[in-house]
Amino acid sequence: MNAAGRRTSAPDSHVMSIERDRALNIGIYIYENAEVLDFSGPFEVFSTATRLTNSESSFNVFLVAEENRPVNARGGYSLNPHYDFSAHPEIDILIVVGGIHTEELTKANVVSWVAATSEKARVVASVCTGAFILAQAGLLENLEVTTHWENIEELRESYPNINVVDSCRWVDEGKFVSSGGISAGIDMSLHLVSRLAGLELAEKTARQMEFEWRKNS
Repeated sequence: MNAAGRRTSAPDSHVMSIERDRALNIGIYIYENAEVLDFSGPFEVFSTATRLTNSESSFNVFLVAEENRPVNARGGYSLNPHYDFSAHPEIDILIVVGGIHTEELTKANVVSWVAATSEKARVVASVCTGAFILAQAGLLENLEVTTHWENIEELRESYPNINVVDSCRWVDEGKFVSSGGISAGIDMSLHLVSRLAGLELAEKTARQMEFEWRKNS
């Protein structure tokens, strides 16, 4: 393991062999008081990668909320989701973000949607405390997972069947990938671009964003 990222298993083979005759749908779940960079960082990574490829068969990234109405993220940042639970495209890559997440854990509709969507998705990722939502949906048992450094012990205590690791930017367990807090979601998303579309595109994307990508070497 190094302090940048950690791959604990080989990349999921069915992900690596996805036919690229269409864009991969990247659905990012947002909610009230979600951390702004948790969703806007990954959104920027995948949208920039798509722009650099100039191809219709790259990534189609969009925001999904529980309901079709404006969402107020942290700091009063208001935004409109592209879709809600009742109607959204098939999601190939689901990203669940962090923020003030505790209320989400009590919503049966949210937990069941995350579980059902994850079952069909090829990759499921969390940013920051989004890991708590995946854990509540019963998706992370016996996996290595990370989250924001402030919440490491809470995640361990709340979900003892998860192997929570610290001091890393992201953890790759094949289908399930998790990142540390806030800006670490950018590192993880670049890692996913590398997995899904190649290292060259991921490096070009980081350069275009003027972002120093902390990755495995």
